[in-house]
Amino acid sequence: MPKDIQAKAFERQGLFVIILAFALLFGAACSTNLATGERQFTALMSPQQEASVGASEHEKIVAQFGLYKDPQMQAYLDRLGARLAKGTERADVSYKFYIIDSPIVNAFALPGGYVYVSRGLLALANNEAELAGVVGHEIGHITGRHSAERYSTSVVTSLGAGLIAAAVDSSSAAQALGLGSNLFLSSYSRSQENQADTLGIRYLARANYDAKAMSSFLAALQRDSAFQAKAAGKNGNQFSYFSTHPATSDRVAKTMAEARQYPQDGSTIGRNEYLIALDGLIFGDSAAQGFVRGQRFYHPGLGFTLSAPDGFRMINQPTQVVASAKNGAVMVFDMKGAPQGGGSDPFVYLTKTWMKDKVLKDAQRITVNGLPAATASFAGTVNKRPVTIRLVSIAWQGRFVRFQLAIPQGSSAALVEDLKRASYSFRNMKESEKASVKPYKVKMVVAKSGESVGTMAARQVVDEYKEDLFRLLNGLASGQGVIAGQSYKVVME
Repeated sequence: MPKDIQAKAFERQGLFVIILAFALLFGAACSTNLATGERQFTALMSPQQEASVGASEHEKIVAQFGLYKDPQMQAYLDRLGARLAKGTERADVSYKFYIIDSPIVNAFALPGGYVYVSRGLLALANNEAELAGVVGHEIGHITGRHSAERYSTSVVTSLGAGLIAAAVDSSSAAQALGLGSNLFLSSYSRSQENQADTLGIRYLARANYDAKAMSSFLAALQRDSAFQAKAAGKNGNQFSYFSTHPATSDRVAKTMAEARQYPQDGSTIGRNEYLIALDGLIFGDSAAQGFVRGQRFYHPGLGFTLSAPDGFRMINQPTQVVASAKNGAVMVFDMKGAPQGGGSDPFVYLTKTWMKDKVLKDAQRITVNGLPAATASFAGTVNKRPVTIRLVSIAWQGRFVRFQLAIPQGSSAALVEDLKRASYSFRNMKESEKASVKPYKVKMVVAKSGESVGTMAARQVVDEYKEDLFRLLNGLASGQGVIAGQSYKVVME
């Protein structure tokens, strides 16, 4: 046999062996899930490993997001979670429930029984059953062993057939692959999401909650997506929850149809109980994250403040504050720790560390409210438009405060001066400011006879879209009014 033909024969034989190895591995390593009754490949993460991984990743979640410290609300969530957990098929899991200190509407789960909901999600839910629907869905991901399934598949895909045998026996495969929280917080497959919905509805019904609540909360998420898009001046869904939990009209209809298969008589909705527990919940940013108040940003926790020019919309993001104008001008503020061994000179930091690979113009030392600082500029583009990027670095308490200003070409001298003043507005907060600037809260207000959505919404301290926000938080459709004697959520100080 010629060598090239012989080589191809061996190659085909090797490929057959690899395919056979995969088939044997998957066949031998598949098990029947107690919750779903389906066979699934989870061999590379045992239930014991799930608990270990969950405990390890939980510490990272706490460090990244922080937990909301409200004993009353936490106790309420614990009771609700325990009620749902009684109806699950996995007696080996000890479920734990946490509130993430974030205004972003989100919920997720880690293997080993860790379930998280955000402050923003608590504010959006309108009754106990809706919150139970969210928690039940996340429990469904755990009982469905979706993380173990996704992890096992990822290991096989990443390592290849040659290392599969070693991976099966490895208790530290996740470390070797560099997998971590991103694996557990990334999107589930559509089939896994649908399965978690089905399981969540099952657990709702077993706990005697209204099984239709999952569908009603998914609809609330869609309304919230539209509200967030409107407030940001954008079209389409701009909502973080959907990045990991797609909420389509088909999914709303599917969950509603599944809910009808369960008895409806006597099921719990729990609106009043939920609103009582929710009263006083921090709404929006907390003191640990800083507050946007009009054109000024305050951070009482760190003790500084800064401002944005009139006409700019300021948004507080997890790692930066962004202020933007309709003409394309943008101001980005953030902080960075001083590089090890890099000193505290803001000029050296700006030119040698922050922008070490850029050709800068006008680099110079300046002073901002008595603090050593530096500034420079360079030509750039934002959204394919030519702009001048003006940079400012300020040395402050062992950190470097940073401003990046994107100034469109042809901007007026007044706009340039406004942005300059904004980048020089950074200063320490006064003690009186720290005492007076407080977070917004969700308060329960009873509608009086003759009151309307407009009069109730007018009590809110938010600057924009008062009525839209009131309707969203209280699940009121357009044209639907308030009922005298009933409690409603109102955002107040």
